[in-house]
Amino acid sequence: MSAACGLYSQTASFANFASFKSAPRLDSIVARAQLTSGPERRCAGLATSFPSGPRASRPILRSTHRRSSTVMTAELIDGKATAATIRKETTAEVATLKEKHGKAPGLAVVLVGGRKDSQSYVRNKKKACVEVGIVDFGTDLPEDATEEDVLQVVRGYNEDPAVHGILVQLPMPAHINEQRVLDAISGDKDVDGFGPDNIGRLAMRGREPAFVACTPKGCMELLKRAGVELSGKRAVVVGRSNIVGTPAALLLQGQDATVTVVHSRTPNGAEICREADVVIAACGRAEMIRGDWIKPGAVVIDVGINAVDDPSKKLGYRLVGDVHFEEAKEKASLITPVPGGVGPMTIAMLLTNTLESFKRSVGEA
Repeated sequence: MSAACGLYSQTASFANFASFKSAPRLDSIVARAQLTSGPERRCAGLATSFPSGPRASRPILRSTHRRSSTVMTAELIDGKATAATIRKETTAEVATLKEKHGKAPGLAVVLVGGRKDSQSYVRNKKKACVEVGIVDFGTDLPEDATEEDVLQVVRGYNEDPAVHGILVQLPMPAHINEQRVLDAISGDKDVDGFGPDNIGRLAMRGREPAFVACTPKGCMELLKRAGVELSGKRAVVVGRSNIVGTPAALLLQGQDATVTVVHSRTPNGAEICREADVVIAACGRAEMIRGDWIKPGAVVIDVGINAVDDPSKKLGYRLVGDVHFEEAKEKASLITPVPGGVGPMTIAMLLTNTLESFKRSVGEA
């Protein structure tokens, strides 16, 4: 399975894989030997600035080697820990707003059919809502529900002032036009950021979308919290899906990076990637980006999550990203693991989008 490339992957499709268990044992937050004594380091021309202040405000970076190793490789960007921090921040803000306004944000999730994976994803979203104080609304429709049935549910949530975000779990049964359903979601409640209004505004200079798609937003948040400077840098996005690749490229461009999109028809993808200071991999192919694709010192964000056969594992498979982690970590300065990197950030961004919608509704934005 791939959460990066499939058109039907959605906000919590990574949530079941939030624990990064396949990486080597990790030390506590450490500084690489290459770090200077000041707040900034240089890796192949890429500036990485670390914010000052309390330890909790600093980027969560972990060494991919034990301290005893004489060969220092990429630091790990810990998405699981970062997402946990964001959830705590969201919980505190929700509590403050609830006390002030006497009500809490509401998120409605619409599920059509009985797919086990979709049911699991929806459960994770609802659980996350409860944990941070967001009110959970939900409608489960049978497999044979008509398109009009789904549209009526969406319209009802559009009109409900207690609902501040609407998410339709994908995929839906084949007889339903998914695009029509997504287009029916009110733009000011489209917390998944998939609607044409939000994508269109994202693509326009000087215009801000109401919401940004959760997975690419999570990628950008990881880069921001790791102190990665994007302005003037070369960035490559591998993959061009509407859910990840396209909005990620637009977000990078919005930060004044020079962006190239590599896709299935690009003849020299490896050569292009080797020039990048930042690589976001979202192609949906297991370990396609090898170590020799990575420029020394580059920052690598791996969105993919793929199951590959592994008889040594209890379930008969293991989870890997679109990047060959063991090879890429020897070249990169910063890298996200799979699982435990981008995945946990996706649902965290869904929660923050819902909170932002609520804040607008009460004049706090």
